[in-house]
Amino acid sequence: MTNALKIFLPATITFIVGLLLTPVATHYFYKYKMWRKASRIDNLGQKVFSKIHDEQSELSTPRTGGMIIWLSVIITIFILGFWNFFFPNTISNKLYFISRNQTLLPLFTLIMASLIGLADDFLQIFGKGFWATDPIKLRYIKISIILILGLSISWWFFAKLGISDLYIPWYGFIHLGYLFIPFFIITMLAVWSSSVIDGVDGLSGGVLASIFMAYTLISFFNNQIDLAAFCAVVTGGILAFLWFNIPPARFYMGETGMIGLTVTLSTVAFLTDTVLLLPIIAFPLFATSLSNVIQMTSRKLRNGKKVFLFAPLHHHFEALGWSKYKVTMRYWIVSIITALIGVVLFIVS
Repeated sequence: MTNALKIFLPATITFIVGLLLTPVATHYFYKYKMWRKASRIDNLGQKVFSKIHDEQSELSTPRTGGMIIWLSVIITIFILGFWNFFFPNTISNKLYFISRNQTLLPLFTLIMASLIGLADDFLQIFGKGFWATDPIKLRYIKISIILILGLSISWWFFAKLGISDLYIPWYGFIHLGYLFIPFFIITMLAVWSSSVIDGVDGLSGGVLASIFMAYTLISFFNNQIDLAAFCAVVTGGILAFLWFNIPPARFYMGETGMIGLTVTLSTVAFLTDTVLLLPIIAFPLFATSLSNVIQMTSRKLRNGKKVFLFAPLHHHFEALGWSKYKVTMRYWIVSIITALIGVVLFIVS
């Protein structure tokens, strides 16, 4: 019962904080016109995308909504920490879930990765000329910074937490040694590449909420109660964001949300030894990245021929004639099912 309270109550606080924070944040989002100044159509130049893409909405809807998520998490941790420090008691001590071996690293990851994303968002919002168009050069810079962050996180795993093994379900651990570091970085980049799923109102929020809820259960069953509380708090922040992101979206998640959450997801997967189950638990993210890879490979090897009408996959379904609502709802359903399958596989492995 105590463990359940430690997980449920902070998540509820985060959800409430997010709901209360949103009107204030929204005021400033719109006051400072925090949306793209250049349409993605200008970069992509594809007729199919122009047919399914709401350019007017993209150029008038704030793209920094992901701030709601990580600010809600930080405020909740501050509230619980303040309570535990100044008014220590049994309950406050039980509810505070920040610990060196379970949650300090994912919290650091969430904050740093979210700030990297926020810097990218600000360039596209307030940048002038070349930098406002999301140029290839900027993407290379962003990848380089994320690589440095991945190197730092993997080094902490290896040197500070003493983690250098990979768990294979139904087999056991294999020792990677120093290879753990590049393996972590590759995995993190693969998960981050799925951030393009933030392309339809409510889509990314619903999918990520299911995934982090699954990791709440996995951490709980793995007796990592602090980590379960952290994942639950992130879920609460995502649900608060989603409350305002369902169609028509008040704001988009943006890079500050997607980079923060996908990089944090990678960290949580390694902490729970579920890296090889991640493609199932986070199947919509995996399918999104894979569709891009398949599309690019096909165009290079088959003289420009495409497999999908448009990639990533959710835009392919839109191009087939699915409404945005249908795409979002079906993605949510698939996400819930695959997340639960991943939890069951974790339990039985």
